[in-house]
Amino acid sequence: MLELIDPPQDTSSEPPRLRTEHPSVRTDRILFARCHAGDRRARDELTERWLPLARSVARRYERSGEPLEDLVQVSSLALIKAIDRYDPALGHAFTSYAVPSIMGELKRHFRDRGWVVRPPRGLQELTLRIERAVTDLSARFDRAPTVAELGTAIDLSDEQILEGLQARTGRYALSLQASTGVVGEQTALEHMLGSVEDGYAQAEMRAFLDDLMTGLPRRAREVLRLRFEEDLTQAEIGVIFDVSQMQISRIIRHAVHQLRGVADQHERMLGERIDRQRVPV
Repeated sequence: MLELIDPPQDTSSEPPRLRTEHPSVRTDRILFARCHAGDRRARDELTERWLPLARSVARRYERSGEPLEDLVQVSSLALIKAIDRYDPALGHAFTSYAVPSIMGELKRHFRDRGWVVRPPRGLQELTLRIERAVTDLSARFDRAPTVAELGTAIDLSDEQILEGLQARTGRYALSLQASTGVVGEQTALEHMLGSVEDGYAQAEMRAFLDDLMTGLPRRAREVLRLRFEEDLTQAEIGVIFDVSQMQISRIIRHAVHQLRGVADQHERMLGERIDRQRVPV
């Protein structure tokens, strides 16, 4: 039995099928060629054409706590860098190069500029992983996830989760001019945090005593240091100097009396100086 086979058709006379180029793609190709040739106007036109892409990528991180205007600015600068570095000869679409570049710049912005108090980089990355897990689990459970659920989702221990959650507070700062939140009051936070600092007065007194102590004999200075700084008893100081407790008591009493006299004289001289300055010329 013979099988009839159709003869092959001759397609050599058919014209080749040409791939139609979209007008916008052709416009971008021309603009990139002019831009890389040094045409600033073409660069500006490309920037205006692709700015909606930069804004779209920035809006993906709108819930990060950073102002959207700042994110758009970072994305726009990243877009300009992508335009300058893009090579159409490689055959890739501009979006496939620009989007990862813009996202990388945004992530660097969060890493370098998004922290008021910058923790180590490893802790920053841990915090970002936890924040992504919190967003995903909150949408899935319709509630805030627990520490155990976060640890299971990203394979971390409870201690690591708690450390990352605590580090998140370093990304933000509360203004001292912010309201305290008390209903009916307009008190600023800075008015609630103030306190009396007595350390300055103590430092000045210590410096003044150091000056006074220079006028005492070396043994008297050491006795006073052991008594009032090291908090030793007079008997213990007497053992160190191989003298009786009564002798140590006399040394302390005489040294304190001498210091008080010098201090009183200094105070009188200071008062007289102030009085002379107040007298009109």
